[in-house]
Amino acid sequence: QVQLVESGGGLVQPGGSLRLSCAASGLTFSNYVMSWYRQAPGKERELVAVISSAGGRPNYADSVKGRFTISRDTAKTTMFLQMNSLKPADTAVYYCNAVKGLLDYWGQGTQVTVSS
Repeated sequence: QVQLVESGGGLVQPGGSLRLSCAASGLTFSNYVMSWYRQAPGKERELVAVISSAGGRPNYADSVKGRFTISRDTAKTTMFLQMNSLKPADTAVYYCNAVKGLLDYWGQGTQVTVSS
């Protein structure tokens, strides 16, 4: 059974930092393209960052470039999202996604709230 479990969300002040984790199990982690998505209230889910199965070629949404960094640790079967210089507009539920061909898995999400 595939499980993706996000953690690390919370309440942070503008300008602060958070590090999200996505622990994967039940799949061959190194075979999957991994991504972070987010969904703010009343908005559609959007892609934040994606990293290839080999850990290279990260891509970011324009809104987070230069502030967020995606990474993965194959040995720990975990993906990370380091979020710096957070803004109120970053407030959303953040979801972990794993894709290989037609296989597509999602985590349950973790809430990130940026507010003073």
